[in-house]
Amino acid sequence: MIKFEHTVFALPFAFMGAFLAKRGIPDAVTFAWVVLAMVGARTSAMGFNRIVDREFDLKNPRTADRALPANLVSLSESWVMVIIASALFFFACYNLNRLTLILSPFALGLTLFYSLTKRFTWLCHVVLGIALAFSPLGGWVAVRGSLAEYPYMLSAGVLFWVAGFDAVYACLDADFDRKAGLYSLPARFGRKNAFRLAVFAHVIAFILFTLTGVYSDLNFFYYIGIAFTGAALFYQHLVVNPKDLTRIQVSFFTMNGLISLTLFIATWLSLVT
Repeated sequence: MIKFEHTVFALPFAFMGAFLAKRGIPDAVTFAWVVLAMVGARTSAMGFNRIVDREFDLKNPRTADRALPANLVSLSESWVMVIIASALFFFACYNLNRLTLILSPFALGLTLFYSLTKRFTWLCHVVLGIALAFSPLGGWVAVRGSLAEYPYMLSAGVLFWVAGFDAVYACLDADFDRKAGLYSLPARFGRKNAFRLAVFAHVIAFILFTLTGVYSDLNFFYYIGIAFTGAALFYQHLVVNPKDLTRIQVSFFTMNGLISLTLFIATWLSLVT
């Protein structure tokens, strides 16, 4: 039903926010609650996405073998999973601090709302970016209990990074989305223009990630990570193009997972050295 490895897109950024807030390694209890909150939110959001998209997934050859359309999991079981995961998220936020709990309905609500946006706007990729931009902010608030001094350019960088790679990934379903009356950048403007906008978004993301290091006074370890990030962003646009999406798994999962992990590890090393 849920691919745990998808959590690698958001979880390292939550850690990044937490480590920046602490200017080092957070205590074990806080770290554990952050992990539980992120796993709960991600599971809830992905489960809800599978539920509301089940009819479209059944008609789309690429997604017809997913758990719900393939009848490997029942609808009631899926709802139970979403409810339990949501409860885990709120419980973890409650055990962190008051501000984290106050922000939690907005963060989770936005991730659930994203699943509906493809029905009425091609800005769905931006909405997903905003939802994942809560990850580093949430990590920061979990540690500080405050938004003071938060590097907002980090969340903005996550927004543009996610919107860019999601627009590229949506090229796989551009034809289906157009026929089904769904919205996405490729379906609305074509694959070529979606790729161009994705490149623009990733250039902005790279700049914002770099500015995060400047604002947070990180050392050369972070900029080594930035260099790897730039290379990974370039490579993922090198291996796929509007006419050839055969290597999109490498572009989407491998490179973007590498980016999130690289930035977190680079931040960690910068803060402890």
